[in-house]
Amino acid sequence: MTGATLTWQQLRDLRPSEFTEAGDAWHQVSNSSDADRVRVDRAMSAKLRETQQSESAEAALGRLRRLGRNFQYLHSECGLVRTTLNGLAADIAEPQIQLRNALADATAQGLTVHEDGSVSYPSAQVTDLAGTAKDVPGGTVRGSARLPLEAPPLGSPQGGFPGFLPVNPNQTKAQAVADRIARALRSAGEVDARYARTLAGLKAEKGLDVTEATLKDVREDTADVRGTAGMYLGEDVPTDKSPAERKKWWDGLTDEQRQEYLEVAPDLVGGLDGIPSTARDEANRTYLPILMDELSRQGGDDAKTKLDALRGIQEKLNAPSDPPMFLLGIGDEGNGRAIVSYGNPDTSRNVSAYVPGLGTKLDGDFVKDTMTRAWHTAKSAQYIDPSSASIVWLGYDAPQHLDVMSKGDAQRGAPSYNAFMAGLSATNQNPDPHVTAIGHSYGSLTVGTAAQRSGGIPGADDIILLGSPGVDAQKAEELGVGKGHVFVGAADNDPVTHLPSKSEVALSGPLGVLIGRDLYDIGNDDVYFGKDPASEAFGARRFKVDDGPRMIFEGGGFDAHSDYFKTERDKESPDLDPISAENIARIVAGKPNEIVMEEHR
Repeated sequence: MTGATLTWQQLRDLRPSEFTEAGDAWHQVSNSSDADRVRVDRAMSAKLRETQQSESAEAALGRLRRLGRNFQYLHSECGLVRTTLNGLAADIAEPQIQLRNALADATAQGLTVHEDGSVSYPSAQVTDLAGTAKDVPGGTVRGSARLPLEAPPLGSPQGGFPGFLPVNPNQTKAQAVADRIARALRSAGEVDARYARTLAGLKAEKGLDVTEATLKDVREDTADVRGTAGMYLGEDVPTDKSPAERKKWWDGLTDEQRQEYLEVAPDLVGGLDGIPSTARDEANRTYLPILMDELSRQGGDDAKTKLDALRGIQEKLNAPSDPPMFLLGIGDEGNGRAIVSYGNPDTSRNVSAYVPGLGTKLDGDFVKDTMTRAWHTAKSAQYIDPSSASIVWLGYDAPQHLDVMSKGDAQRGAPSYNAFMAGLSATNQNPDPHVTAIGHSYGSLTVGTAAQRSGGIPGADDIILLGSPGVDAQKAEELGVGKGHVFVGAADNDPVTHLPSKSEVALSGPLGVLIGRDLYDIGNDDVYFGKDPASEAFGARRFKVDDGPRMIFEGGGFDAHSDYFKTERDKESPDLDPISAENIARIVAGKPNEIVMEEHR
């Protein structure tokens, strides 16, 4: 295939398997390059850093880094060639089948296909409209790649008016075959030209030194291959299936097929619930620079905010992390998307998934504070049971201000959260993992809404509600895990846990009621979204947390709302709430009977 005009003989005799065989060879080169990169980075460079400290050693490390980048470039580009060849084999097969079927029909109908694609048909004896038998000679027709028109109406000269020579019925058959041949050749030619352009672009100059511009070229090559082979890659992705069915699809792919998706179409699988976490992490790490490049070209404050956050995530990914960090999802839709796990949620016995709330979006605060809360939870839980992982799930748009809070964001986010949790159930390798759903602030309403959907939160054993303004429920039993498995942390000086009910807001506004409650210690077990989860009437298990500073008298504002996750092991945070963090960790690690209890409100 060279981009030149195809003949029907070439298309008929083409062996698509030759392209896949060539792709296999490129796959071997790609794998060898990746293995060589690993040896350079993890063996040679690591050994040199451990044993040598000198200017010459630093120079040698610089050359090894360059060699490693070269191997990485080879790995990526050879993988792109492989995917392009596999896509070509898949896309050219359909017009080839169409051609071969047309040729078979020509033979069966006694038609002759010539070198130039024209089709000859034999003479025939027909009866005209007057009932007279006539011999109609044969002939030759040429095909058209256009879609066939409707059959000519009866009574037209083509249909056989008296006095006109009737049409040879073999002509109609020949024309249909010739048109099918022409359309197959046109489709094959379009496929050929498209892939020829892409393959021509996958080349590099001699004496390669991989720079940032080279890496950008890799991203552009990836986008080009994706555009060319997109149908080949995307047609079988089970986007409309359940997470369990997606897991089965992924497991049924060959190693080479999985690698193609990870390298060329990372956005197709990086956020697909039911795909194993290590694969999602690899896909999203590949997709991250592509998404950052797209945002950098968009411009505007919103794109810059998201871009800066993604840069922060990339820095964390590139730094050592304990527990190890897994990037399970990213996106720029809405206020931004990011799903990060500390610890592998597929191998851990204990897994928690935390939904942040009011004011959360993909920005610097998410990277600095929100992600750190998940890290605290994972770290603390691992002190109790090392087989623990903690996730922060920003897979929805949380309200950004008190005055725009409604149930709508939670109702839209709940199905996505449940799909993600179903994915965890599908990929976790333990026979009976312990799963905890955590909602903080408005995120507790999202979790509560998810719990009240049909079937509840998939796989969830326990639910933790922190700083909650209500979960649109009157009793803990409504959350589907049993009242003894619903846990509440509510700081008495956390103003969000005292958000006034809708009837109170109508009288004096939310801030007015909050100030009144703080000044006069007014109690009420109805909050903004239903019954106060910390109240006796709700019936959950309330665990002890630090009350934090009062909103007005102590100038605390909303500080008490943000400290539930901080631990005494966090040396960078002077304001700690180890009681709350330790209780959360005990629940997440499957030791709820060891929590320190608090009286209901």
